[in-house]
Amino acid sequence: MIPFLKKSILPAVLLCGCMAANAETINGAGASFPAPVYAAWTYTYNKVNPAKDHFNYQSVGSGAGVSQLKAGTVDFAGSDDPVKESDLQKYGLLQFPMLIGGIVPVVNLPGIKSGELKLDGPTLASIFLGEIKKWNDPAIAKLNPGLRLPNQRITVVRRSDGSGTTWIFTNYLCKVSEKWAKGPGNAKDVKWFRGTLGAKGNPGVANNVAKTRGSIGYVEYAYAREAGLSTIRLKNADGAFPRPSAETFAAAAAGADWKNAPNFRVELNNLKGADTWPITGVTYIVLRKDLNQKTAGKLFGYFNWCFSDGRKQASAMHYVPLPDEVVSLVRNSWKAIR
Repeated sequence: MIPFLKKSILPAVLLCGCMAANAETINGAGASFPAPVYAAWTYTYNKVNPAKDHFNYQSVGSGAGVSQLKAGTVDFAGSDDPVKESDLQKYGLLQFPMLIGGIVPVVNLPGIKSGELKLDGPTLASIFLGEIKKWNDPAIAKLNPGLRLPNQRITVVRRSDGSGTTWIFTNYLCKVSEKWAKGPGNAKDVKWFRGTLGAKGNPGVANNVAKTRGSIGYVEYAYAREAGLSTIRLKNADGAFPRPSAETFAAAAAGADWKNAPNFRVELNNLKGADTWPITGVTYIVLRKDLNQKTAGKLFGYFNWCFSDGRKQASAMHYVPLPDEVVSLVRNSWKAIR
């Protein structure tokens, strides 16, 4: 096992190593969605990087990470919510995809095994709107004939910070529920109904679901696996109920039109295909275009390594590496750095 892997869902991801005299500290901050694989990548890269540069990535949420980049306090940001075109131009930013992963609803229902509970989009939205209050509600029972559902109150666990994971999740809910689209909407931070349980970062949501009987939350799949949480089977646009996996995330990403997407802004939610997981997202790296040449070179050296040697680690942790043709488009976009 890679050291730090069990700690990879902690709020901060920090790698320390012996540094050469001319080594540079390169700071990043942002999304918790990719933090586990970023920790593994950074640990491994340090051992093969001759300059022994010190990469520091703090998992503070997409919103906070991009804000720090705009303020000039970090060298790069991670975000699961693609930055708007207006902000990219206003702040002179470059954005490109790094990984693909899935957002999964997780539940704490003793007596019900992982993958046994089925939900569809409208029912999931009604739960997170506070309309469905108990697990044996007729709408849930109809989707789960023969499954013994408890007469227990549902506790909704959600992110309390500005979150790209929330952006992906609410983007999906907007596509499957008109009531959600006209109500909370799609954002990094939305107005939840009173009585929800807020938690910071993917780790916070995972921890609160794990200790709260009758709860439901949403996390990036690696966190569900790491914490041993029960996942649901979610009805997709083809009417199938796939299980979350790297394969079903990859199926969702297969039809994306990366070449024509402005600044690689693609949406992978609720796409057609029997094997597609319906809540799939892209996590991005965001840079300032006025990076100095030395730092830019070191960053691109690291990202190149992630796209090549780091692919196996990403796959082992249930993320989906970018296709080779997308990596080529990303590398070409780096020419925008002055």
